[in-house]
Amino acid sequence: MKKVAIIMGSDSDLPIVTPAIKQLKELGIETEVRVMSAHRTPNEAHEFSANAIKNGFGRVYGYCVAAIIFFHLAVNIGMVIGVLPVIGIPCSAKVLDGMDAMLATVMMPPGIPVATVGVNAAKNAALLAAQILAVGDDELMAKLIKMREDMAEQVRQKDIALQEKLKEI
Repeated sequence: MKKVAIIMGSDSDLPIVTPAIKQLKELGIETEVRVMSAHRTPNEAHEFSANAIKNGFGRVYGYCVAAIIFFHLAVNIGMVIGVLPVIGIPCSAKVLDGMDAMLATVMMPPGIPVATVGVNAAKNAALLAAQILAVGDDELMAKLIKMREDMAEQVRQKDIALQEKLKEI
């Protein structure tokens, strides 16, 4: 199975991306989490991106990029763009509640697609990366199907509990 990289612009993004790390581990997907800055460590960022396929991220792979600030997010996404899928995780900040990061992520130039999840929605980014990887991995696809079935059963159980409570009203 190919790996998923989670690249943060700052270690302060860790609380936001932790749900993605946990979700990927739960699914058995190897995850590499790094702090890289296109501004402060451009050589390392370029090297990581240039060697992603060689280092096991492969033909189909999920890539989560998180950063707090509008420009940093756009530049970090720009540094990792290649032919491999990128999933942007816009992060909320003290100003504009993450809408600036959301707009920076979705406004990539033509020919440079970036998938984008909701603000601070790292778990959804992990699940989207898993779905991309599952296209060529029957075992991972089975795990995702089972997870969805479990979610549906949880909703059914909540409905049963609600119906019981409603009888008392």
